Amino acid sequence: MLAQELIARKRDGAELGSEDLRRFLIDYGSGQVPDYQMSAFLMAVLFKGMSAAELSTLTRSIIESGEQLDFKSDGGPPAVDKHSTGGVGDKVSLILAPLLAEYGLRVPMMSGRGLGHTGGTVDKLESIPGFRTDLELDEFQAVLADVGCAMIRQTPAIAPLDGRLYALRDVTGTVPSIPLISASIISKKVAEGIEALVLDVKYGSGAFKRNADQAALLAETMVELAESEGVRASALLTAMEQPLGKTVGNALEVRESVECLRGEGPADLREVTLALAVECVAAVEPDATPSDVRASLEAMLDDGRALARFSRLVARQGGNPDFIERTGLLPSAPLRLVWESPVDGIITRSDAYEIGVGTVELGAGRRRMEDAVDPAVGVELFARRGASVRRGEPIAEVHARTEEAAQAMILRLQAAYEFGEVPPEELPLVLRRVP
Repeated sequence: MLAQELIARKRDGAELGSEDLRRFLIDYGSGQVPDYQMSAFLMAVLFKGMSAAELSTLTRSIIESGEQLDFKSDGGPPAVDKHSTGGVGDKVSLILAPLLAEYGLRVPMMSGRGLGHTGGTVDKLESIPGFRTDLELDEFQAVLADVGCAMIRQTPAIAPLDGRLYALRDVTGTVPSIPLISASIISKKVAEGIEALVLDVKYGSGAFKRNADQAALLAETMVELAESEGVRASALLTAMEQPLGKTVGNALEVRESVECLRGEGPADLREVTLALAVECVAAVEPDATPSDVRASLEAMLDDGRALARFSRLVARQGGNPDFIERTGLLPSAPLRLVWESPVDGIITRSDAYEIGVGTVELGAGRRRMEDAVDPAVGVELFARRGASVRRGEPIAEVHARTEEAAQAMILRLQAAYEFGEVPPEELPLVLRRVP
């Protein structure tokens, strides 16, 4: 079948045959199908969806496009991973990986760059001076054996087809598709060779699925897909109405992650991290008591053991761990501009989407595939939804390269925040578990 015929069939809502779809994907991976035709296909999938059979074919094709690791039968500690569907200020992975490694699990984590208005773990890690996310598979496995966790970017060796699709989705408005999200995430995790996977599925203004019911559908789809590929899986639906933590921007979020690894940092970031960590442990230790597991994990944050593990990870992957004590070693923007509350009142809205888009415009994310990311820029939030503020009180500080960029971010903040006299309804950080 010609590529344009296949695209037209999907555009019209027809179910594609397994072999036709597989051949189309293989041809794209080899360069015979150009980006503009794949972009049209992705848009058709966004509007028309995929059947279970099509989704299975897509996922399996991505897995088989590269190498596959296997940690399930080598006699070592259980290999687990966590993946977030993307949020604003979501730096959980930087805390979770060393925390679980300190607990005694293995965490072979292959992460992505930012998508759309959301940040990416790889972009955050690469703001650490010298940190390498481009490890070869043998280096990746050596770091994992030594430290208990390793964190790398998408490698051409594993799921290379997804690497191309991932970058294309970011700049073609096709990120929110449930089948495309599911295939992308699960294919990489299956190829990592893990035993168990915990998914952090965001809902709210800063998530790709704003509606909780849609987020639950995404979670169910991914859990079922992972289980069908032999990986034990569960998901937590977590809130993304406002940014997670107090910072948005790569180096700023690294600094905040270190604070959390010291037993400090924002309460919401700590809570979501611990909830996901307990879920990871439960996946491979079903008889463990959740309260006991949580207490052990909290102790590892509070007494510095998790931070020491993170320091080892940074050094092992080429970074300079001195930044942990000397945060001035991290990239910093030349201009800082404080935005003050325009009124006396209560913050009733702190819209994660507006803040996320604003930080992309600052340079913390990408508008086009070829854009570089500025690790230094971002925003620090001093007051959150539900806080009482006085007129003139600092609400946020913008870290920017130019006055023009800072003022544009101030406009985004003005659109993101609303004020009133009645406290807003308190939203649970963790809505529920799937299944």
